[in-house]
Amino acid sequence: MISKMQQSAINALQKTKTKIEALISQTIKQDEELLHTIELVQSVNGIGTVTATALLVYTRSFTSFKTAKELACYCGVVPFNRTSGSSVRYKSLVSPFANMKLKKLLHLCALSAIQNDEEMKRYFERKLLEGKNKMSIINAIRNKLIHRIFAVIRDNRLYEDNYTKQCA
Repeated sequence: MISKMQQSAINALQKTKTKIEALISQTIKQDEELLHTIELVQSVNGIGTVTATALLVYTRSFTSFKTAKELACYCGVVPFNRTSGSSVRYKSLVSPFANMKLKKLLHLCALSAIQNDEEMKRYFERKLLEGKNKMSIINAIRNKLIHRIFAVIRDNRLYEDNYTKQCA
């Protein structure tokens, strides 16, 4: 009985969510600079529209961070060593102040990259054979994705597999 009473509210929220998503999509399509930035970010294997849009919003169109490391720390994919003096050592942990929404989206992107990007798949399998923890490997892949995204934005060019920088 309670679920029947709440169903109309759920339906209204779903319609509102759909309208908001359409409005966001329309806004991006109307602004050429935003559209270009989204296309650059989506050129990285594993990154989709939702993650690209979220990154665009949370980083203020990639102007909030100077380096990929800063963005990676903000997204919570950089582990920090914890020690107490010279004798007590703790397990490395990521920052509790990280943006968990971006971290979740990047987790899904990392899983997609492992399935669809041969380089990431080989990296994942190689690290598994070395005995690394699966979540540590996925975290490293999230970090790699952030560095790729930042490089694409910095250089203003689409992502290319096996890119070699040409000398001037």
